[in-house]
Amino acid sequence: MSLQRLAATIAARAAAPDPEESWTARLLAAGPEKAAEKFGEEAVEAIIEAVKGDRERLTAEAADVLYHLLVMCQTRGVTLAEIEAELARREGTSGLAEKAAR
Repeated sequence: MSLQRLAATIAARAAAPDPEESWTARLLAAGPEKAAEKFGEEAVEAIIEAVKGDRERLTAEAADVLYHLLVMCQTRGVTLAEIEAELARREGTSGLAEKAAR
């Protein structure tokens, strides 16, 4: 599944009439704080797997991180297109230069 398809599915779940229809709808209904909490949990799990060196588990956790990041952003109305636009804006700029400009 592409990130665009995943983001579209998450956006569709945001409009679900019954939050009990899916995990995504339930998480979205719980609000930005819960979505941020879940994103943080998944990020920590990915970090643990990266340190342990288990490529298969890291891959699975990285997928969870991307999913929960998009859910968290959806709760605040931030779209994947906006994230991609920000990345495009930064393209060609040194990471050191970008950080210094903040």
